[in-house]
Amino acid sequence: MTDKDCADSGRGQQNIHWHRGDVAPSERAALKSQQPTVIWLTGLSGSGKSTLANRVERRLLEAGRHTMLMDADNIRHGLCRDLGFSEGDRAENIRRIGEVSKLMAEAGLIVITAFISPFRADRDMVRTLLPAGAFIEVHLSTSLEVCEARDAKGLYRKARKGEIAHFTGISSPYEAPRQPELRIDTATLSEEESCDLIMNFLYRKRIIDT
Repeated sequence: MTDKDCADSGRGQQNIHWHRGDVAPSERAALKSQQPTVIWLTGLSGSGKSTLANRVERRLLEAGRHTMLMDADNIRHGLCRDLGFSEGDRAENIRRIGEVSKLMAEAGLIVITAFISPFRADRDMVRTLLPAGAFIEVHLSTSLEVCEARDAKGLYRKARKGEIAHFTGISSPYEAPRQPELRIDTATLSEEESCDLIMNFLYRKRIIDT
């Protein structure tokens, strides 16, 4: 894309206007008898995000809830396959996921995401896209030592050898949430206990009813 193309694209954006639909997100949610929510699981590789996200979705499905699970590896096969792992690409990855999560929530769904999402500013940006109370940040606080000991994919070993650049926890930082809605250490809690914490939070906040 040339500089002229970029300039023309920028001018075009000024002529794009938001169109409000006749059906409100609240009407879609009412059909499903649930409060649209994004449950954002964040933590180091190996902390248990994907495992827990799948368990939570199964429990919600069994309770008759309408859900969608977005997992980091799967998303990079499609929507974000053009992105690498530089700081800028990671920010763009989360920006895209945030926008898609917002659309799914507006469709009335309970969205569960499983992303390292290492940078606090990126997670905070996603929170601003959603109504108050609709973003539930769940920090899987499992330590680096435990995550590295698990290393099911062999990623930490490769990162230690310098074979993977910008690897969170080794050569790139992870900025832990300061005030997440939930903090879970999967080294001390079982998968079922961790899932119970999330489900109980959803019931307590009346996102779903019994």
